[in-house]
Amino acid sequence: MLKNYWKLNFFLLIPCLFLSCDNTNLESDLEKDNLNSYPNLSDKQLLDTVQYYTFQYFWDGAEPNSGMAPERIHIDGNYSDQDQHIITTGGTGMGLIGILGAIERGWISREEAVARFEKMLSFLEKADRFHGIWPHWLDGKTGKTKPFSPKDDGADLVESAFLMQGLLAVREYFKEGNEAEKQISQRIQSLWEEMDWNWHTQNGQKVLYWHWSPNFGWEMNFALEGYNEALVTYILAAASPTHPIDPDVYHQGWARSGGIRSPKETPYGFPLQLKHNGAEELGGPLFWAHYSYLSINPKGLKDQYADYWEENRNQTLINRAWCIDNPKKFKGYGANLWGLTASYSVNFYHAHRPGDDVGVISPTAAISSIVYTPEESMKVMRNLYENYGSKVFGPYGFYDAMSPHHDYFPQRYLAIDQGPMVTMIENYRTGLGWKLIMNAPEIQQGLEKLGFTYEIPN
Repeated sequence: MLKNYWKLNFFLLIPCLFLSCDNTNLESDLEKDNLNSYPNLSDKQLLDTVQYYTFQYFWDGAEPNSGMAPERIHIDGNYSDQDQHIITTGGTGMGLIGILGAIERGWISREEAVARFEKMLSFLEKADRFHGIWPHWLDGKTGKTKPFSPKDDGADLVESAFLMQGLLAVREYFKEGNEAEKQISQRIQSLWEEMDWNWHTQNGQKVLYWHWSPNFGWEMNFALEGYNEALVTYILAAASPTHPIDPDVYHQGWARSGGIRSPKETPYGFPLQLKHNGAEELGGPLFWAHYSYLSINPKGLKDQYADYWEENRNQTLINRAWCIDNPKKFKGYGANLWGLTASYSVNFYHAHRPGDDVGVISPTAAISSIVYTPEESMKVMRNLYENYGSKVFGPYGFYDAMSPHHDYFPQRYLAIDQGPMVTMIENYRTGLGWKLIMNAPEIQQGLEKLGFTYEIPN
């Protein structure tokens, strides 16, 4: 449907989606150049537009053989590493709730979704795994590992957690369905049971380790200590029905035997309860408030270390306040243009955050924060869409990064930024991902095992 998209003005897609046009006639409708006859979008129409096109990254933009999400899509066609066929395990998982949302919204049928999930699972079942854990990147044509770095050529526990949180949502969605749908759930259950989380304690240490390599063993030696984006890794590890970790691994490892706590009033008046790794004063990049909470409901989520709703909301408000304060005087920054996180950048890629700001706004930062700051995030979404238009919005939603200050508007996407947007928009609107995961019995058991209290959305 979107193959000839870039020949057309993206604003002309709106009437077909939201003024009752038949999507099967989309391209012919788009050729009618009557843009001025269409009204401004309501908030609902704007959310529909952004969610629909961001979903397309994981649908129309999927790698053909695997059905998985490509690591990157460059509309300009320039891939320096010729890696169009490299898929991301974690990035794929981040978009799966977006696919379920597309079923609920009538954009695809259940049958189409089942066929896509069957393709994904057939690929994942045969792809490289190490003690049941996938690597960060896979060749979408072969299922073989694509090293993320020279010694990162094996199991990636965190990316596999991001993948499995999405797969478990799919399992829950289809588990009471027809025979084909139940088969999807059963196959996901098998993959879930084969993941050896305990292996990643590196012979019984009281912490999880991010990487293991068949060629280099534990040489990367990266202990998962909080606070950063990886909380869901410990929750899933505790929830595993076959290879669970002991709670001490969480409390001594992730929580640093209590050292994760760092009650701190920031310069902008929003306190942080946790010690953000390398970013204690103003908090880390905003993906830390997104990745683990695509499925784990942050509302009411508490343990002895933090109230995670308050932590994530305050981190978001600090990020916004920094951009409004704009100490480096970057062009465009303000209440309608804020949001610092990891994305493409003027120096290729950068983990932007308050205090480490190079003048690049990542649309995923504010938009994926819509669950925490709905009004503030909608202002950014509307400003980007209405005032920057095709400079920042393309066939798969908002591009990865932009900068009025540097006149930097790359027509490029990354899965790990598109996935949080489509999933958090759906969670904001219906709570779909949160309802599915928080009702899963082993997730509840894992949370309770680690000492969490939590809420199950209605």
